Amino acid sequence: MIKYLISFPSGAMDVTDEELPAVADAAHAVVQEAKDAGVWVFGGGIDESVAPVRVDADGNATPGTYPQTARIEGGYSVLELPTYEAAVEWAAKIATACRCEQELRAFMYDPAS
Repeated sequence: MIKYLISFPSGAMDVTDEELPAVADAAHAVVQEAKDAGVWVFGGGIDESVAPVRVDADGNATPGTYPQTARIEGGYSVLELPTYEAAVEWAAKIATACRCEQELRAFMYDPAS
């Protein structure tokens, strides 16, 4: 099975304050469906109030992100699925619940894990 990252940036979710509770309920329902199906690995949103730092091999922390990564924010889900087609189906479910497009990426297979 392959792990897939399904994500979206914060700005992609364009819902009103009135719509937000329904979106949250729909998103929680999809997460529960993924858990019930045994494909859920991890998910959550980036806490944008906590500034990012880069930590080197010596443990030194430098404020900010990699230059090519201007901003990492939004919501992320990791699912373990048998096929790419199944990943597209789950990404569509999440897109429907969150009312925004999702980006789908596959993690490289690591036989040691």
